Amino acid sequence: MTSEVLINVGPGETRVAVMEDGRLDEYFVERVPALGEDETRRGRSGHSILGNIILGRVQRVLPAMDAAFVEIGQERAGFLSAREARCLAEMSELNGEAMPPIGLCVKEGDAVLVQVIKDPIGDKGARLSANVTVPGRLLVLVPQQKGLALSRRIEDEAERERLSALMARVAEDPDAMRGAGYIVRTVAIGTGYDELRDDAAAISSEWRKIEAARQSARAPATVWHDLDPVARTLRDNVKADTARVLIDCPEAHAEALAYARRAMPHMAAGISLHNGHETLFDAYGIEDEVDRLLDMRVDLCCGGWITIETTEALTAIDVNSGSLTGANCLEETGYRTNLDAAAEIGRQVRLRGIGGLIVADFIHMGDPENIASVLQTLALSLGRDRVPTQILGFSEFGLVEMTRKRTREPLAKFLTEPYRGCLMGGRVKTIVTVANEVMRRIEREARCQPGRSLLVQTSPDVARWLKAQEEGAMHRLRARIGNPLKLEARENYGRMRFDVTPVDLQ
Repeated sequence: MTSEVLINVGPGETRVAVMEDGRLDEYFVERVPALGEDETRRGRSGHSILGNIILGRVQRVLPAMDAAFVEIGQERAGFLSAREARCLAEMSELNGEAMPPIGLCVKEGDAVLVQVIKDPIGDKGARLSANVTVPGRLLVLVPQQKGLALSRRIEDEAERERLSALMARVAEDPDAMRGAGYIVRTVAIGTGYDELRDDAAAISSEWRKIEAARQSARAPATVWHDLDPVARTLRDNVKADTARVLIDCPEAHAEALAYARRAMPHMAAGISLHNGHETLFDAYGIEDEVDRLLDMRVDLCCGGWITIETTEALTAIDVNSGSLTGANCLEETGYRTNLDAAAEIGRQVRLRGIGGLIVADFIHMGDPENIASVLQTLALSLGRDRVPTQILGFSEFGLVEMTRKRTREPLAKFLTEPYRGCLMGGRVKTIVTVANEVMRRIEREARCQPGRSLLVQTSPDVARWLKAQEEGAMHRLRARIGNPLKLEARENYGRMRFDVTPVDLQ
C-alpha cells in the first residue's frame, strides 16, 4: 500500500490529507487563531491545544464525581478524573488501593502539571491527565512512570523482542531520562539503536526544559506546546510506506525540511513543494471529497449505501442494499453489502472524526461464517486507526456497537453549526468555514488570473469576518497572491453564497 501526505497551508487554516493508494484515508484541519480572538477560546475555534502541557491550578475537587476541575487558562476549566490523576497520589497513603480517590491525588488550590488529552468540545472543557508524556518521532517519554510499552500495532513477536532489547540499552544511556518510562511507536519498526537513542535523548532534553519552565511559571500557564501542524503531521503521519509529502506553501515547506533533517533525515528527499497550475487539493480531487464528508449518505461500490447520523448520545450507521441485485438470495445480498459497508465504516469514522458510542445496523444475516467475516472486515478497517476503538459482536437485534476515543470535535460539528430552517440536517457551515472557502477561491482565481484585480462578493456576516482579518489572514492572503482585492458585502447573499470575479478596478 502506497501512502502520500498532502498539506495545504492556507492563510486561515492548515489542512492535511493522507492518501492510501490514491484514495483519501485521513483528514485533519487546524485553524490559525483569528486576529483579535479571545485567547481563552482558542481551543474551541479550531486551534488545537491537544498535547499541550500546562501548569494548572485546582479549582474544585468533587468527590461525588471522583474528579477535579483545573484552571488552565481556557474559557472553561479542564476536567481531571481520578484515573488520570492517580500518579499524583502519595504511595504511603494508598493503602493498597489501585485507584485512589481524587481527594488523595489533589487538593483545591494545588498547582499541578497536566496535559490536554482531549480538546474542548461543545460546552465541555478540555480533558486532562497528570501523567504527562513527551512524544518524539520513534518514542514517547513517560517521565512519571517506569517501564517499557510497545505500540499494539507492532504485532511481530520477533520485532517486539528486538525493540525491547534495544530499549533496555537506550534506558541506560546518559542522555536519556533515568527512571522514566518509554512507549515505542509503530514507526520505530526496523529502526536501530542509534536512532532510538537519539530520539530518547531529544525528548529527554524537552522534558528537562519543561521542568525548568515549570519552576518559573505561575499557574495557569502553558509550559510546553506540541509541534505546529506541519511538523506534527510529519512526526505522526509519515510512515515507512509514505512515498512522498507534498506541501503547497514555500515557508511551510522550508520548515518541514528543517524538521525532517533534524528528526527523520531519510524522509527529507521525499518532501516536495507543490507548484502545479491547480491548487494541491484540487489536483487530487480532495475538495469534493471533503464536501461529501458532510453528507449523511455514503454510496458503496456494490450499489448499496450507508447513512451516518450523529446525535448527542451516539452515532447511528444504517446499511442499505440499494441497487444490489446480482446476488442469488437474500443472505448473499446482505453479506456482500455488509462486507462493503464494514470496510467503508472504518474509513468514514476516521475521516469524520467520529467518537464516542457508534451503533451500526447491518443487514440481517443467518450464516455464522458470514457474520464472522463481516466482523473481521470491520475490525481490520477500524484497526488501521491510530485512535483506540473497541467493537462488540452482533446483538440479537443485528446491531454492532463500537466505541472510539473522542479527542477532537467531529468534522461536521467543527465545520458547521445548528441553524433552524436549514437543510443538511439542521446545520449550516460556520462563518469561519465559509470565510476560509472564500480565501481558497481567491487563491484559485489568482492562479488563473495572475496580477488581475479580483472582486470578492459575500454575505454581510462573512464580509465582516474577512474585513476584521485585514492584519491577519487577509494580510497573509494578499502577500501570497499579489492580486489587488476589493471586498463587497451583498445583502441578498446567504451565508454560503459568494463570488470571486476578475474585474478592472479604478
